[in-house]
Amino acid sequence: MSIDTLKSSIPDYARDLRVNLGNVLAERGSPGLSPEQIAQTALSCALASGHQAVITAVEAHVSDVLTDAQVNAARSAAAIMAMNNVYYRFLHLVGNDEYQKMPAGLRMTVIGNPGIPKVDFELMSLAVSAINGCGLCIESHEKVLRKEDVSPQAIQSAVRIAAVIKAVSSVLGSERGDLAAAA
Repeated sequence: MSIDTLKSSIPDYARDLRVNLGNVLAERGSPGLSPEQIAQTALSCALASGHQAVITAVEAHVSDVLTDAQVNAARSAAAIMAMNNVYYRFLHLVGNDEYQKMPAGLRMTVIGNPGIPKVDFELMSLAVSAINGCGLCIESHEKVLRKEDVSPQAIQSAVRIAAVIKAVSSVLGSERGDLAAAA
């Protein structure tokens, strides 16, 4: 499935998403990001969305842009953030400082050695954390990116990619009656 095929499957009531999807996947629509950063972010967000048609279309769209290492890093970002976003959202929401003092006890070495530039991995981690709704992770990744002199515009672009990919996945999931994809 191509991005154009995916866009054509978006119902008319969500036609803004068709335009937005095309925009955020292009350099002019994601200012501050390189083509590789756009592709990596889109892929990690598609994987985080869990919607197979979106994953397939984005994989096809980025196949000639990304190296195997970049694809693997996008997969790693989606995987590690799926775990971290649940754990750290719990810490944030539970309101009991006792848990903050306990070691996480979760292996997450890929964050320190993702096999690609750290900034690129952080952009993906931020975008996936936005999809998964972990405020603590969003704040942490944004601070790392700003410390590395990543512009607010680039950070916003990564989160806009996340927003559009998640919205497309939700709409297509609800159209199929797939409540898990729409959640």
